[in-house]
Amino acid sequence: MFTGIVQGTAEVVAIHEAEAFRTHVLSLPAALREGLALGASVAHNGVCLTVTAIEGERVSFDLMRETLRVTNLGALKVGSRVNIERAARFGDEIGGHAMSGHVICAAELVELDAAPNNRRLWFEVPREMGRFLFEKGYIGVDGISLTIGEVRSPTGDTAPRFCVNLIPETLARTTLDDRVPGDRVNIEVDPQTQAIVETVERVLETRGL
Repeated sequence: MFTGIVQGTAEVVAIHEAEAFRTHVLSLPAALREGLALGASVAHNGVCLTVTAIEGERVSFDLMRETLRVTNLGALKVGSRVNIERAARFGDEIGGHAMSGHVICAAELVELDAAPNNRRLWFEVPREMGRFLFEKGYIGVDGISLTIGEVRSPTGDTAPRFCVNLIPETLARTTLDDRVPGDRVNIEVDPQTQAIVETVERVLETRGL
């Protein structure tokens, strides 16, 4: 489990390609390597990945076909930076919200409103994901626990959109400060919200409503 409180960023220093498979090698700072062992779970831009090799500060992670298809990790290059969160431990403070590290889709940044002390980002999600978006609800954006500020319903060919408001600390600690319109981010909807929505849909379907 993760909390959506990003602990830092790490640089991709090598990429090993195979058929429908990729290994990322990150340079992890010492603070993020403390106690790290083979098989440990580490979130990259909100995607739960498993440590497969540790060689000093260079830590490797394998990405399967589905991960490359659904998330933005397949677009990373050597020199790219990713948001990093180590798995939560029993007794840790949950400063964000409970997250599984299972990305449900990618969203495109379509609008950016920058102000001196904050920034508002608007994202567009696939139409079928709109039912999970609620104002003031939780959402994971590239592994960051954020609160949805506003939701715009789809109109015509326009897909659902939502915005988040970022404080300087979030911009300084994560990669969202570097995002520009057209970039794609990983989205994880709040698991409780997803469960409630899908349960209500099933009940209504059984009643023919």
